[in-house]
Amino acid sequence: FHSGEREEKCIIEDIPSDTLVIGVYKVQRWDIHKQDFLESAPGLGMFVTVTTPFDEILLSKLYGPQGTFSFTSYLSGEHTICLQSNSTRFVAFAGSKLRIHLDIRVGEHFLDESVLQAKDKVNEVNFRLEHLIEQIHHIAKEQNYEREREEKFRKTSEETNSNILWWAIVQTLILISIGIWQIKSLRDFFISKKLV
Repeated sequence: FHSGEREEKCIIEDIPSDTLVIGVYKVQRWDIHKQDFLESAPGLGMFVTVTTPFDEILLSKLYGPQGTFSFTSYLSGEHTICLQSNSTRFVAFAGSKLRIHLDIRVGEHFLDESVLQAKDKVNEVNFRLEHLIEQIHHIAKEQNYEREREEKFRKTSEETNSNILWWAIVQTLILISIGIWQIKSLRDFFISKKLV
């Protein structure tokens, strides 16, 4: 995505609890002379801030023009990941455009390359199996989180439907009582005027 030099951009990720999140980014600065983005932006860094659904700060750190950040969520819900350059220019003069490449991996576990290159194939197979088991646990955790969200959504929908039904019943009773009152008032009016 593109961003201004001092502009803060935020991404919202829905993350289950106890989940590792890894973010890899790279910043490129617009070069007016070449009319293209430079491959690297030396001297430019990024402030990375991560907040929980209750606005608690999980991570707030300054990184270089490219880097990796990671955090583990302890609450399930929408986490906000914000990136802002550390440009020292005043806002009025910070007109340079930045291109930010961001890759966010939720629940990712990387294989250790040194273990993969081990001579003993049994250890390699064992390690791969452990990695697959970790991924299965992560998928099960994701499914449980989605079930909880679906259950919460279903309860909210049922409560809303119930409230709508009661509101319709109350409106109907009010209309019927007003109708009966109007008929009684008209009848009393006609009787008092001796039209009936």
